[in-house]
Amino acid sequence: MQDKAPVVTIHMAASLDGYIARRDGRVDWLEVSDTFDGGKTLTPDEVTEFLTTIDCYVMGSRTYETALGFEAKGHGWAYGETPTIVLTHRALPRVKPTVEFFAGDLASLANERLKPRFRNIWVVGGGEVAAAWLRLGLADELRYSILPVLIGDGIPFFRNLERDVTLHLIEIQAYRSGTVELRYQVAR
Repeated sequence: MQDKAPVVTIHMAASLDGYIARRDGRVDWLEVSDTFDGGKTLTPDEVTEFLTTIDCYVMGSRTYETALGFEAKGHGWAYGETPTIVLTHRALPRVKPTVEFFAGDLASLANERLKPRFRNIWVVGGGEVAAAWLRLGLADELRYSILPVLIGDGIPFFRNLERDVTLHLIEIQAYRSGTVELRYQVAR
């Protein structure tokens, strides 16, 4: 039996003005070319080591389709062999044996299926999915990677949150790419 309590982390990359994608879903702006000399650079080994700490990914259907698009362009499947739950009511192609589709009650999924099985659960997209986890009190922390770009309009990080969610800052990390990651604990 594992003794560490499960942690649900919402992670999203967004423009400085708070958008996770353009209105049409494109994320072409994710490739930024800024350089911040005082920022950290991650080696491929550090990235790989960090990714092995994630036990399960949860995402919405549009994020899944975006990931499939990246893979089709030769960028690979970003989630490796880690179990991935796609929240959807639509019929989508299951291209990886580690992908599972779910269309039921989110609280039941989190509390009855994911938390007993996984210790480090990452919710990685999109805005409606992130807001739903927060609305239901299912998220423990939030990691917000802010890219050095303003896109002016698009799909916001959180959609229809409906209430204030108080956060406690845990960590700030600036990267050489100009991206800044903020890590918050969700206050209870």
